[in-house]
Amino acid sequence: MSTNDSTWQDRYSASMMGTFAPPLATLVRGSGCYAWDENGTEYLDFLAGIAVNSLGHAHPDLVDAVTRQVGTLAHISNYFASEPQIELAERLQRLTGAGSAGRVYFCNSGTEANEAAFKLARLNVAGGRRMRILALTDSFHGRTMGSLALTGKAAMRVPFEPMPGGVEHIDATLKALEASIDDTVCAVVLEPIKGEAGVIPLPAGFLRRARELCTEHGVLLIIDEIQTGVGRTGAWFAYQHEGVTPDALTLAKGLGGGLPIGALVTFGAASALFQRGQHGSTFGGNPLVTAAANAVLDTIERDDLVSNAARRGEQLREIIAGLHSPLISGVRGQGLLLGVALREPVAPRLAAAALAAGLIVNAANETTIRLAPPLIIGDAELEQFERRFGQALATL
Repeated sequence: MSTNDSTWQDRYSASMMGTFAPPLATLVRGSGCYAWDENGTEYLDFLAGIAVNSLGHAHPDLVDAVTRQVGTLAHISNYFASEPQIELAERLQRLTGAGSAGRVYFCNSGTEANEAAFKLARLNVAGGRRMRILALTDSFHGRTMGSLALTGKAAMRVPFEPMPGGVEHIDATLKALEASIDDTVCAVVLEPIKGEAGVIPLPAGFLRRARELCTEHGVLLIIDEIQTGVGRTGAWFAYQHEGVTPDALTLAKGLGGGLPIGALVTFGAASALFQRGQHGSTFGGNPLVTAAANAVLDTIERDDLVSNAARRGEQLREIIAGLHSPLISGVRGQGLLLGVALREPVAPRLAAAALAAGLIVNAANETTIRLAPPLIIGDAELEQFERRFGQALATL
């Protein structure tokens, strides 16, 4: 990776904006649940590009789909339709439960999906009376201005204020929810599990009560499943665990298996809110990324990876409990989106120790290690995780 005797770290810092922390390594290839750096060091990947690589690295079905599609049509703009685009929209109607009354809008990322959702909320105004959007404290919905306004982390918003108006952040409690919703609210936007906050699930009954109150007051219930969707929690979408139906759903991350794609799915009457010309994307839903997403969803369905996520998630919990580490206080989350809660603020150190042991995990905050492995993990990967994570714990 060197050029003129410069290290990759030197080249990175000399060419890339300083919006990210220094990279941990330079990865050059991957296969299944493993990746390798430029020195040939092997890593067991239990982060999957932050819940993106649903099928791991270089899955043959994804490679084949992308190779075939790029050889015919990669991009055609939104003046034209393509078969992969229509197929994916129809598939999402089915998997989400939106059905024939639902509609799908494609974009390029999770933050763009939430921008579209923000605009959808603004259209639910009922004669101009509905101007309030409720979101949750400590939530994360993206870094563009609209999605950042929804994000419940003040430190992320303050450098870029003033934000688009109308958003109010409430605590994720039934009391706060019931006190805040009335006929002046146009939408409630929430994550079923707050991934960036440390993999924090909503309280029991919160999502069902939100659905009841939104229906009562004509409010759109918009569920952000960018991190929880596409089988990760042991259901196709986390709201399905609760038996509720949203008015709109945002997706990205695991949908493309590594290629950039996002989607807004609407249900019922919400599908009629957007009118021609009110939103759009040059790259959104192009043949290449939709062919990739179809291959990802095909493989998840064929190999029953949703059930695998549920089963392997329970095994992973048991493994972590079996390590008997006094540092670990518990495990949060569902399926293969888990947060290992620590009694001391040492998560960054533990993540670094794990990397040194050949294991990729993430410190979501000072006291939480986030695990989001590929949905394809099996016994061999779990055994390797136990050994490498245990080795990392032993260094602290």
